[in-house]
Amino acid sequence: MKTTFNKMLLASSLAALMTVGVVQAADAPRIGVRGAITAMDGDAMQVKVNSGEDVTVHLTKDTLVRAVTLAKIEDIKPGSYIGSAAMPNADGTLTALEVHVFPPAMAGTGDGHRAFDLKEGSSMTNGTVGDLVVSNGRTLTVKYKGGEQKIVVPDDVPIVNLEPGDRSLLKPGVKVVMFAAKGADGSVTAQAISAGKDGVTPPM
Repeated sequence: MKTTFNKMLLASSLAALMTVGVVQAADAPRIGVRGAITAMDGDAMQVKVNSGEDVTVHLTKDTLVRAVTLAKIEDIKPGSYIGSAAMPNADGTLTALEVHVFPPAMAGTGDGHRAFDLKEGSSMTNGTVGDLVVSNGRTLTVKYKGGEQKIVVPDDVPIVNLEPGDRSLLKPGVKVVMFAAKGADGSVTAQAISAGKDGVTPPM
């Protein structure tokens, strides 16, 4: 009976520890990592970030890799699901800093409008394109749960596709963007990586 009780206590303790681990992982701060891969060593990726520092990024079996390829405004249609980092305008519209187009399978990813770290004061809007006006300026109406934004896309703003990828994209010289979890020990673990394909620099 005592052995059974000890087993139950051990199982209960392990379950509690696992729950704490999941909560801590969910609560871990996320940081933006933008730069170029300098080396790969198994599940460790060395990145020289745009500010000049060298960062070690850890990958897990669940880390997603997405390929970033060039796109055009004509690739965006009503019903396309996109994301755009942008700056606010006095009239309530936004001016895009970049636009990325999700594949249909990723529709709904990050749906909404929130502050972003690409530039001071910037925001990120992910949603479905409603109206698309190419003539007389390039304006997208992007709808998400709870609201919508009108985003003006200047001619010189980069537009890219996000496509399914794999670790074969991750090699020295490739430009990457990711939002990674930073552990209490300072370690950085990538949940998803956007990697430029054929020399593309992810603009996000």
